[in-house]
Amino acid sequence: MSITLGEPKKTSNFFKKPVENGQAVVRVVPWIEKYRPKSINEIASQTEVVLFFTKVLETNDLPNMLFYGPPGTGKTSSILALARDLFGFDKLKNRVLELNASDERGIQVIRDKVKAFAQLSVGQTYHKLTKSILPPYKLIVLDEADNMTSSAQAALRRLMESSLSTTRFCLICNYVTKIIDPIISRCSSFYFKPLSPNECLSRLIYIRDQENLSISTENLEFLVNYSDGDLRKAIMRMQSCRYYINTINKQDLIEICGIIPEEFAVRIYRLLDELPVETIQDISRDFYYEGYSLSKFMVQFQEYILTCSTIQDTQKAQILIKLSDVDKMLSDGADEFLQLMSILSHVVKVTKDANQ
Repeated sequence: MSITLGEPKKTSNFFKKPVENGQAVVRVVPWIEKYRPKSINEIASQTEVVLFFTKVLETNDLPNMLFYGPPGTGKTSSILALARDLFGFDKLKNRVLELNASDERGIQVIRDKVKAFAQLSVGQTYHKLTKSILPPYKLIVLDEADNMTSSAQAALRRLMESSLSTTRFCLICNYVTKIIDPIISRCSSFYFKPLSPNECLSRLIYIRDQENLSISTENLEFLVNYSDGDLRKAIMRMQSCRYYINTINKQDLIEICGIIPEEFAVRIYRLLDELPVETIQDISRDFYYEGYSLSKFMVQFQEYILTCSTIQDTQKAQILIKLSDVDKMLSDGADEFLQLMSILSHVVKVTKDANQ
């Protein structure tokens, strides 16, 4: 039995601007939310997705969708922007259900929240701005769907079939290989590629100008280079810059990005020149006390190994294999201090073997 949704209730006082001494109090909003695209016209890059969304708005014909790709490439922002254009901001609460599947990943959530919302039918209502009739379906957004259990995905597959007349689904994930094939075959799949450096830079320059932030374009380029196409990461790091009183310099960005300083990294690189093994524990202890991230160091060390001309290819291969093993151990919860000592010991061993 389906239930018809009525018009949304009046907005509660919670969503109104708080007033103190007769003046509105400005809420502090993270920049990733403040500058999130409000319309499909504001979506950065992802040309194919924007063209598809444009057709959807023209025809109201929306299939089930699967968005996948690296973090920070606009997957969630894009579908929410489409929902605003498709239903209007005032109808979002009645027409859109957004769940983070990493927190609510079991089959019970599919049976309770998702199924209950999917079975609701919608009446004929009109878009507040365009005055056109809204499409006769709702939208369920399942973020981080690759964290859902296999039983939950199987239940979702059956629900996608039974509620097609009233509901559309959008699944968002980083790893499409973790989604079962029956769901993939029922969705239009879109890959969200990492944003190019120029696209990231132009967005950061816009935010810098809007926020009157004292940071040079050269330093913004440095920030982009260490964000790996993740615009969300770049914006969050940029917001951290606002708490510096003076003009932001490169050293400030190195601290914000968690990059291992060059003077410390050199101590490790010297191990490739046969430094005594006794220094390994000292380096590891200093690394640990400084609070550096081993994962970020491994990325830096990998780049150094690949570009170093004084190391033989066989040495590079052995060290890179060790780094891949440690990366797996870290993902399984291994101790960073012990794993760093393991890497450095292996580097010394490989260097000594090559010189014998």
